[in-house]
Amino acid sequence: MRPSKDIVRLIEIMAALRDPHSGCPWDIEQDFNSIAPYTIEEAYEVADAIERSDLDDLREELGDLLLQVVYHARMAEEKGFFRFDDVVEVITEKMIRRHPHVFGDKKARSSGMARGAWDRIKEQEKAVKSLQRQKAGLPEKQPPGLLADIPRSLPALTRALKIQNKAARVGFDWDNPQAVIEKVREELDELEIELESGNLQNTQMEFGDVLFTLTNLARHIGFDPETALRNSNGKIIKRFEHIETELAKQGISLEDASQEEMETLWQAAKTL
Repeated sequence: MRPSKDIVRLIEIMAALRDPHSGCPWDIEQDFNSIAPYTIEEAYEVADAIERSDLDDLREELGDLLLQVVYHARMAEEKGFFRFDDVVEVITEKMIRRHPHVFGDKKARSSGMARGAWDRIKEQEKAVKSLQRQKAGLPEKQPPGLLADIPRSLPALTRALKIQNKAARVGFDWDNPQAVIEKVREELDELEIELESGNLQNTQMEFGDVLFTLTNLARHIGFDPETALRNSNGKIIKRFEHIETELAKQGISLEDASQEEMETLWQAAKTL
């Protein structure tokens, strides 16, 4: 089988990999649950390539992510649920329906107006689906509520941000970043009290409240907390690599270095 720029070839490759008689034993054994972690991982690798501005890597990682879509579609087709072209049809229908200012006669003079239209249409779609399920005698896919459709599998900071954005749209929000900072201080005080009490379960809950409120602060300031934390992680790694490099020049291993030596090098790394 030869490589191709045609999506059909990728679908054929996946079908061959999943063939129960001549396919790959590992691929044949997989199901939705076992592949889902790889799907999430590939999405993060796409984000990482973007963050590093590595377009060659981005091209490859987008291919890996596309493979995940084809993989899930193939498994669904085997069970008689849907095919890859059904996935394409659903998303094209959705994009056309949710962009009446592009494909219809509506107008959107700003990105905010476009996003508002998207959210209104999305809520209308949910209401229609709910009514259809009721008429068919089917149970609700999830309990009703503003926050019910936020996926539990999202990274915690991302999920917190989505919760806060939805709550803010109905007016449940602080007025300014300074008010959130005061809430951060309040949550830190509560964390300190629980830490001193020795109750680990309550301490964990209060620590989570601190993270949740810090996420809200990021939203009010105008940046994504996941991105901020990734940037900090990268910064810490670079500084630690500096410590390792400088210690190696002195013939000292990390295990043999003193706390004072590492702290001195850390402070030096902060100036680079």
